[in-house]
Amino acid sequence: MEWRKSWARNWDQVRYCSEACRRKKVTATDVALEQAILDLLDARAGTICPSEAARAVDPEGWRDLMEPARQAARRLVARDMVEITQGGRVVDPSTAKGPIRIRRTSHA
Repeated sequence: MEWRKSWARNWDQVRYCSEACRRKKVTATDVALEQAILDLLDARAGTICPSEAARAVDPEGWRDLMEPARQAARRLVARDMVEITQGGRVVDPSTAKGPIRIRRTSHA
């Protein structure tokens, strides 16, 4: 979410970028995916695939969690906790297409 001039007076209270975003609140599954990403990264040096987090949360229905896992990774990028990479290079999560990897930021 990027800062908008219209939010200048109340930036600290802004939680959602739009009405549509506000309606789609973070669910318990979303929180579980974020935690799974962080736990997997803590358990190893290097990167993980979003599918690993999806499998950790729901081993049977993990395929349905692939896009939510990528969204969880994007939320963690916004909090500067992880980076999304492709081909070993950090990419903009909003424009990344295809397979991605997730790694801790160097200062996290």
